[in-house]
Parts: sequence; C-alpha cells; structure tokens
Amino acid sequence: MNRMRRMIVGVAMAGSLLAGGVIGATIAGPLGVSAATSSSAAATASPSTGSGKFVPNENATHEAGESAAREAQENAGQVPTVP
Repeated sequence: MNRMRRMIVGVAMAGSLLAGGVIGATIAGPLGVSAATSSSAAATASPSTGSGKFVPNENATHEAGESAAREAQENAGQVPTVP
C-alpha cells in the first residue's frame, strides 16, 4: 500500500505542476507578447532615426504644445529634457 500512495502522490504533484504551468502561461503569455511589440504611441514618442541622430518632430500640432526651452533644445540638435 505504501508504494501505491507514493505513486498517487507523484501523479498528483506532476498534475499540479502541469496545471500550474498551463495557468501561468495563459495569464503571463499575452503580457510577454504585448511587451515585445511596439505600440503606435511608443513609435511616435521616439523622435529619432535608427542612425542615432536626433530628428525633431516639426508637426504643427506638436509644435503648438511645445515650450520655448524644448524648441531651443530641438533646434540645437539635442534630445529634449524639458516638457
């Protein structure tokens, strides 16, 4: 009987590990996928090109909300540090 209990406990442990893995993958799976993809907001918020040179956003709607200090930094070719 002792051998049978060990087998039952082993099968129960393996089943719970498998069920926990499936539940964890179901919950955390979409989070990992969404973190790996870029959103349109993140893509537009990064005003630079792949060459490493800062390129300011000169869109009229963007410019209307900019402070003079930020515009000065953009015109100097610096990544803005002020809002």
